[in-house]
Amino acid sequence: MATSEPDRHRSRNRPSSSNRPPVRPPVRGRVQLRKLLRVASVACGIQFGWALQLSLLTPYVQELGIPHAWASIIWLCGPLSGLVVQPLVGHMSDRCTSRFGRRRPFIVAGAVSISLSVLIIGHSADIGWLLGDRGNFRPRAIAAFVFGFWILDVANNMTQGPCRALLADLTGKDHRRTRVANAYFSLFMAVGNVLGFATGSFSGWFKILPFTRTSACNADCANLKSAFFLDIIFIVITTYISIAAAKEVPLGSPTNRGAPSNEEGPGQSGHAQEAFLWELFGTFRYFSGSIWIILSVTALNWIGWFPFLLFDTDWMGREIYGGKPNEGQIYATGVRMGSLGLMLNSVVLGITSVLMEKLCRKWGAGFIWGVSNILMAICFLSMLILFYVSSHLDYVGQGTPPNGVVIAALIIFAVLGIPLAITYSVPYALISTRIESLGLGQGLSMGVLNLAIVIPQVVVSLGSGPWDQLFGGGNSPAFAVAAVAAFTSGLMAILAIPRSSASVQKPRAVV
Repeated sequence: MATSEPDRHRSRNRPSSSNRPPVRPPVRGRVQLRKLLRVASVACGIQFGWALQLSLLTPYVQELGIPHAWASIIWLCGPLSGLVVQPLVGHMSDRCTSRFGRRRPFIVAGAVSISLSVLIIGHSADIGWLLGDRGNFRPRAIAAFVFGFWILDVANNMTQGPCRALLADLTGKDHRRTRVANAYFSLFMAVGNVLGFATGSFSGWFKILPFTRTSACNADCANLKSAFFLDIIFIVITTYISIAAAKEVPLGSPTNRGAPSNEEGPGQSGHAQEAFLWELFGTFRYFSGSIWIILSVTALNWIGWFPFLLFDTDWMGREIYGGKPNEGQIYATGVRMGSLGLMLNSVVLGITSVLMEKLCRKWGAGFIWGVSNILMAICFLSMLILFYVSSHLDYVGQGTPPNGVVIAALIIFAVLGIPLAITYSVPYALISTRIESLGLGQGLSMGVLNLAIVIPQVVVSLGSGPWDQLFGGGNSPAFAVAAVAAFTSGLMAILAIPRSSASVQKPRAVV
């Protein structure tokens, strides 16, 4: 194939075929949109569990006896596991030669691990009771909870990267379909969120499944346990639909000529894990300025999002309803109302996902991303104002807050669904189309983007609890930092990512 002079220069600066990850194998023909829709459906099952995790587990771990200042430390396992697990799994799936395909074995293994982990989390109070826990502080239940939580986050990271990479494999170099596939993925995440948050907001599951309530597990605990049983059923169904729709051609098979052999790339002599992190960070020197901008905007974006994802329902229970864990039902009522707000958030997220392609095509992905981040900053600022107003009313500790305060909080939660839909879709489409010219596998490229997500999450997990405590407790200080980070990322996206990034670009010739 003829190569232009700039492309020859670029090829000399890329890693040679002997030491770079394999490129994506060629996709034969255009994949039908309904097949992409079915493949993306696994995001619904995964996000159902994530929704339960985000809405219920921060309040639940405080009910087990962990102070609010340390609750965020529990979440540190998510970004730490994502820092290694998702890039490593992406790297391994790029080279997997299983007869079932490259991505599907990891998706199935992740789904099984998720099911196991939620069983442990749901039964953590019972496990602690059997091991001798009594009273409000239950260290053995906390240990079981943290163990299950670590498995859950590892399993989520094991599953999400290959899911995104599988969609990128199927769409090939059709950038428009890559954006459509990521919009489908975002849509199913929204559906999973709606179902998960609706499940978390319902307080009567222990009546439908009465066996979940035990001497160690009160009504709130039994509701959590019941919700996770539903999660297992849901993830089994969606995983089956997804892997049945994706007919992957095994890497290196005769029908997959043109794909790299399993001997290509570093680590194929049995040292893949040892070479992996060096190879991952070594790819950074080949990144263009536009890739670094996307990674920078993503990092600031997640400094904004992670405090909200950690403390959304806790904020509703503490700052809006004025309750505290294990002190009556006011806090639990606020947590359930927060789950309702997150369900509304997910409805808006789903609607935005449907409109995503048209918005990006008309205005540019960078502009849409930037505006959505500024909208996110405005919402966080509104949460601070609403807390200030509610703290000067007389209802705190006396009962239900005024309807106007609750409605305002629910509206803020719902509006945040717009920027969340953009966050779940646009960065992945942008990085997928830009990293392709470097010859990186899509699994590894998703892992690279994940680094820009999990490193900020580590910072937030370590700092948000002590930072909040420094200013008197509560969640407002972390939300103030989130607003600043979101606004900064919005300006960067508008000014530094060109509008042409939304248009379909023809890939350059690669030697």
